[in-house]
Amino acid sequence: MAAPLPLRTKLFALMEGLTGASIADEPPEAVPARRARRTKLLSSPVGRWVAGRPHRAAHIVDRTVELQPVEITGLESATVPVTLRLRIYRPSGSAPGPLPVVVLFHGGGWVLGEPEQDEWWASHMAAESPCVVVSVDYRLAPENPYPAAVFDCWSSLLWVVERAAELGVDATRVVVAGDSAGGNLAAVVADLAAQSGLSALVGQVLVYPGTEMEDVFPSEREHAEAPVLTSRGMRAFVRLYLDGADPYAPTAAPLRGSLAGAAIPALIQVAGHDPLRDNGVFYADALREKGGDVTLTEYENAVHGYLSLPGVSPPARRALAETIEFVRRVTNPEISGEPGSQARSDA
Repeated sequence: MAAPLPLRTKLFALMEGLTGASIADEPPEAVPARRARRTKLLSSPVGRWVAGRPHRAAHIVDRTVELQPVEITGLESATVPVTLRLRIYRPSGSAPGPLPVVVLFHGGGWVLGEPEQDEWWASHMAAESPCVVVSVDYRLAPENPYPAAVFDCWSSLLWVVERAAELGVDATRVVVAGDSAGGNLAAVVADLAAQSGLSALVGQVLVYPGTEMEDVFPSEREHAEAPVLTSRGMRAFVRLYLDGADPYAPTAAPLRGSLAGAAIPALIQVAGHDPLRDNGVFYADALREKGGDVTLTEYENAVHGYLSLPGVSPPARRALAETIEFVRRVTNPEISGEPGSQARSDA
């Protein structure tokens, strides 16, 4: 049973529940306006307090890049380049040699979100690991449904690896990371990398990831009306993203795939008060069955989205520290430590 929520999280949940309609109650054409309101709120003083401020020792720049079409088995390939924004975080000052790189995919149900919502997480990871973080502003549904985001995230990873020298990063020390929908995309990309023989990846960080599109797991029934994300909201995001596509396709639901990504060490974090909790738990179990090095941590007194809500979710700081520790471990072989393959609880 999940631990009680901290008071500030309860107050935030109450306010959040009183503002705006559920994504499940809005027509697809209202999504762009919802995004605009979300961006405005994020840039407000209240939004910056809730989402946390960037690390002072992180240097942040935006870069617009043109990504060439790539092929993914089972998906119809794009025929024209795609132009995307990458938000790049690096530690200020000089650092010895090429740095490890984390390619980060934000959450938002494949429908909402932008790299700025992960500013606190990304900038602290860059400054404290240290590493370079490349956060991908991938295309969103319903304007660009599945598999657009899959192509964008896979192409972005390949772009980073190919331009490692230009970016000042080590192409042999790459981690993919993401939260919620971004965790789904990170898991898919890790699987694609393993299947293609790309040796660049050394780890994956999946924070309350969505790994299944169709089945209803126990945590969804238990926390159907949870703060931040409800069962109805989950299902609405899936409908908008898939737009009628196969919910069992491994590039949509990584739990249904070959789990080739088990070859890459994984840190999986889940929240106790989250309908998506079992998506992460079952994915960790599946990777372990394939022999994967997996660390699973449940933050029992947290809600979905906690890593983007440090102002109202006290567990966020412990979760951040855990992600930084994991990135250091998998990108620095000289750091000793036992493999994960364990379940941890952090209330």
